[in-house]
Amino acid sequence: MRILITNDDGINAPGLEVLHHIATELAGPDGDVWTVAPAFEQSGVGHCISYTHPMMIERLDERRYAAEGSPADCVLAGLYDVLNDGRPDLILSGVNRGNNSAENALYSGTLGGAMEAALQGIPAIALSQFLGPKCMGPGIDSFEAARVHGPALVRKLWECAIWDDGPYRVFYNVNFPPVPAAEVQGFKVAAQGYRTDSFFSVEPHHSPTGRRFLWIKGGPQHNATAPGTDAAVNLEGWISVTPMRADLTAHDVLKDLEVRLA
Repeated sequence: MRILITNDDGINAPGLEVLHHIATELAGPDGDVWTVAPAFEQSGVGHCISYTHPMMIERLDERRYAAEGSPADCVLAGLYDVLNDGRPDLILSGVNRGNNSAENALYSGTLGGAMEAALQGIPAIALSQFLGPKCMGPGIDSFEAARVHGPALVRKLWECAIWDDGPYRVFYNVNFPPVPAAEVQGFKVAAQGYRTDSFFSVEPHHSPTGRRFLWIKGGPQHNATAPGTDAAVNLEGWISVTPMRADLTAHDVLKDLEVRLA
C-alpha cells in the first residue's frame, strides 16, 4: 500500500511524526509512506493553492520532501512530481495541533489537503488533535490520543468506510478529543457542528515604530456545539468522524429558491 502524508503545521511539526506512525502501521511492511509537507506553517490557509507564483520543493530524506506552499500545493506536488511513477492509494493530512471541528473546518489547511486529494480522486482523511488542559503541559504528550487510537481508526475507515468515485467524492474529517488516550470513549460518526459566539476577529497592535497591525484572533474552542455534532462529542471524550464533500451547494434551499425566483 502506498500512502502520501501532509499537514499544515509544517514539515517539523510533532503531529506529522504521529501521522507517519499511523500511516506506517496501515501501509505495513510491504507498503511505502511518502511525506510532502509545507516548509513553514500554513495553518488557516484552507484550500488555498499557489496559483500565481511557483513553489520551491526540496528532498530532505528518502520519501520526505518539503515544499514552500500550502497543504493543497503539497498534495499536487506529491501526485504530479514526487510520485509521478504511481499514485498513492490513500492521502492523510495532519495530525493537526488543535481541533478542526465545527466552523474551524472551513479555515483548515489540514482539511484543504484532504479536500484536494478527494478532488484528485484519491481517498483522503484529515486528522486533528483537540487540545485542552488534560493534554497540554510539561511532560504531557499532547498527541497521545491520536497516537494510540489513530492506527486502528484509520484502518477501520480504510476497510469499512464509503469511498465513492463521484465528481465530489467523500473524504473524512477526524478529530481526537482533548483527553489522555485512556479516557477516550471510542468514536462516533458526527455531523459538522457550529459554535455560537465563537467567531474569528481582529485585535489591533502598534509596533515599536508606531505602525498599526492587526492580529487575527480566534474565539473560544471549548464551547459545545449541538448535541451529537463533532465538537460536542469531542468534549465528551469521543473521537468524531465526519464525512465531507467539497460541493458547497446548499441543496436544502434549491427547490424553494426556484419557487421564490419564478
